[in-house]
Amino acid sequence: MALKVGDKAPDFSVKDTHGNPVSLASLAGKKFVLYFYPKDDTPGCTKEACSFRDNWASYQAQGIGVFGVSMDDEASHQAFTSKYSLPFPLLADVNGQLVKGFDVDGGGYAKRVTYVIDEAGTVAQVYTTVNTASHAGDILAGLGV
Repeated sequence: MALKVGDKAPDFSVKDTHGNPVSLASLAGKKFVLYFYPKDDTPGCTKEACSFRDNWASYQAQGIGVFGVSMDDEASHQAFTSKYSLPFPLLADVNGQLVKGFDVDGGGYAKRVTYVIDEAGTVAQVYTTVNTASHAGDILAGLGV
């Protein structure tokens, strides 16, 4: 079962698209979106990533970070990012630390679930049903943006 609104986000530390470390501690004091998806460069996952890409300016204007998370490695994320000009980092959860911690394990891949984490590191919103084409805009609407 996915985490609930009001739950403390699990601690994590993984590498992003470019090998930079990203942890819950490094994001303290910032609002951010963690969107989990099954696999780089597949139809639904591509639509979802492009939805965030196309809404990136609105996220930046609100000071909200965006991180896509799958169990793909950095090389796969680099190719996916390059192919679709993704302006935000993807997190390489190769050992499943985030997938397990955020309870989105689909049996070797991440289930499509999105969390909005507030500045205090608390789950502010949870999306377990996702329209991949409009997801990023749906989250912004849910945040009143």
